[in-house]
Order: sequence, then structure tokens, then C-alpha cells
Amino acid sequence: AEIPADARSARFLGTEREGNGVVIDDNGLVLTIGYLILEAMAATVVDSRGHEVPAEILAYDYDTGFGLLRGLGAIEAVPIRLGDSDAVTAGAPQLAVGFGGLDGMVATRVAARREFAGYWEYLLDDAIFTAPPHPSWAGAALVGADGRLVGIGSLLVQDAAGPDTAVPGNMFVPINLLKPILGDLIALGQDSAAPRPWLGMFTDQQDEGVVVITVIPDGPAEAAGVREGDRIVSVAGEMISTMAQLFRKVWSLGSAGVEIPLTVASGGEMRGLRVRSIDRTRFLRLNRTY
Repeated sequence: AEIPADARSARFLGTEREGNGVVIDDNGLVLTIGYLILEAMAATVVDSRGHEVPAEILAYDYDTGFGLLRGLGAIEAVPIRLGDSDAVTAGAPQLAVGFGGLDGMVATRVAARREFAGYWEYLLDDAIFTAPPHPSWAGAALVGADGRLVGIGSLLVQDAAGPDTAVPGNMFVPINLLKPILGDLIALGQDSAAPRPWLGMFTDQQDEGVVVITVIPDGPAEAAGVREGDRIVSVAGEMISTMAQLFRKVWSLGSAGVEIPLTVASGGEMRGLRVRSIDRTRFLRLNRTY
């Protein structure tokens, strides 16, 4: 995928991105992990025979992380059927499949099913963690014993078996999260549900609590006076101790546009701030494609 230098995500994800995609219908619909195509102005799909096919970027869903493209020519691939990710349990053998035929396959097992909180205001209630890791995890397919797709690769992690473990692996986004929104993504480019409030900050869960590690330039948090190094003490009067708690509390206050009262601490000083949240998709520069 080719991303313009002035894209909001270029600073963090680069302007040239490469990963895997999974064909899921007979008309060249390709499912991938969304950060590969976020704010892209062009994308190309390379099939198993090395044919390069230009692709239309159809959709990006921030809440799940899924992205969709459609090949503008024939893609040499048999579509895979969607499985039931809710039935995937810890210990179950799986196959992680990326580009490259047999060389792109890794026999793996489910190391854990658990919550995942991402520093970029992202939360999955029940992500799939596998080990050993696939070396090219981005957009890779997680395939069950029945040959059906149960997850899309998102991250390399070092604690696949659980917090405080040293088990390298991957985090996969469960495929059941796609099913309720697939129609909207194809028709509208995004989920039709009211967007969640977005603050525009990266956080980290540390011993002292949730700490702001990056404030997105021109974002709501910056405008409200949030600074790098601030510890989030409370949201709307509720004390905050984890990133998951932070995100759930912010999202519980309403849809994008709602004002979020924060109490932050830094250098022994407590400050009260009010962040006017926005819809993150409107902050991104998506109009080049969809």
C-alpha cells in the first residue's frame, strides 16, 4: 500500500506498507488488518502466482482493526470460508497462513483467549493469542482444523500466554467481529454505528497507572492541554487504573463529540481537563480512496 507523506498515520506507520490479505468471496474481496491500508492512496495485491492486481480500498474499521480491498482484476486464489472464532479455545491447534505457499505457513496453537488493550485507544474483549509467532503476521490468516478462517493477524507480542509471561506469539482479531459489520463495510466503507469518542493520545499501563506516552498533534487531547508524561487519574470522577478501564469509561460517556472530563497528574500536580472528543475517522485523511 502507498500512503501519502502528509497522512496522519505516516509518522507512525510509514508511507509504504506490506502484509498479507485473505480472499473471502468470489469477486476478489480481500480482508486484511486495517493499518496496512489506513489512509492509502493506492494498493496492489500480489497473488500466489506473482500476478500484480491493482486493488480498490473499500473500508477500514477502527473498532475491530479490519480493512477491506477489492481486486480490480482476477486474483488467483480460492476464497476461504469464515469460521466461528467463538469456538476457538486455548490449546487448540491452528495454522497461521501468510503469503508464500507452504513457506508462508506456521503450525501454531492458541496460547490464550483474553482481553487486549492497545495504546492507540483500541480494545478487544476476547482476542486470540497464538504461539509460536508467524514471521509475517500482519494480515495473516488464522485457520482452524476445519479449514475455515477464524482470525486476522494484527501484532507480534512477547506475552502470548498471558501477562508476565515470556512467550512470543501473535495477536489475532477474531473473525466473528467482522460478521455483523461486513455489509456496512462493503456498502459504506465503515460501520454505520455511532462512532466512539476519540481523544488522540497513546497511553501505557505502568506501575503507577495509565500514563500518556504520546499526544497526537492537532488532536483533541493536545487541544485540551494533555501532555506527554501525564498520568490519567480519573475520567468523569471514576478512578482509572488500567487502559481497558480508561477506554471503556470514555466510550460509556457517549458517541464522538462528547466532552470527556479528565483528571491528570504530573510532577506532583493534579489538573482537571475537559477534552472535546471527535470521530477518529474524520481526523484521518481518507477521502483519497473511500
